[in-house]
Amino acid sequence: MTRRSAYRSLASLQRDNRRCRACADAGFRLESTPIFEGRQGRLAYILGQAPGLEEAKERRPWRGRAGRTLRRWLAMDEDEFYATFYCASVTRCYPGRAASGGGDRTPTPREQDLCSFWREWELRLVRPRLILVIGGLAIRRLLGERSLECVGRRFPVGDAVGVALPHPSGTSRWLNEPRNREQLGRALEVVHDELARL
Repeated sequence: MTRRSAYRSLASLQRDNRRCRACADAGFRLESTPIFEGRQGRLAYILGQAPGLEEAKERRPWRGRAGRTLRRWLAMDEDEFYATFYCASVTRCYPGRAASGGGDRTPTPREQDLCSFWREWELRLVRPRLILVIGGLAIRRLLGERSLECVGRRFPVGDAVGVALPHPSGTSRWLNEPRNREQLGRALEVVHDELARL
C-alpha cells in the first residue's frame, strides 16, 4: 500500500487512496475497494459512514436508497449533487452486511482510524467551505458529538462550517419521531442557507 507522509495534489492522494488495502491487511473482511468521488474546487463536502451495496456495485458514492433520499432532502438532481459535493465517508470500502442481517456492518473503530488519514488529507487539499456530516458515526468522528440532538447545528471544522444531518438510511428509526422530522426540516433550512452562501 502506498501512503505518503504528505500530499501536494488531490490527484495523487486519490490515486493512492484507490489502492489502499490497509483494512484488509489488518484482517478485516471488505466487500469493495475504496469508493469516493470529487474534484478540486468543490466548495462543499459530504462525510457519510461507509459505502453501501449499491455504491460497491456502481463504484460511486450515494447511489442507493439513502442517496436518493439525501438528494430529495437537498432538492438536487444527480448532476447538481455530484457537481456540488466532494463525496467521502469515514471508511471508504463497503464493509458488508451486518451479522444480524439488519443493514450493513458498522465499521470498527480500528477501521475508522485506518481510514481517517485519507479524510484528513482530503480536507486539507479540497478546503471546502461547507461540510455535511451525515449520520451518527460520522458526527461522532468529525464533530465529537454523541447524539443526534446536534442535527442542524453549525460547527466550526477548520475554516469550514460543518452541519450535522441524520442518516437517510431506511434502517434509521430516528425520523419516526415527529419532533425529529421537524428538527430535520430546520436542519435542511440551515443547509440550504449555507449552500446559497457558496
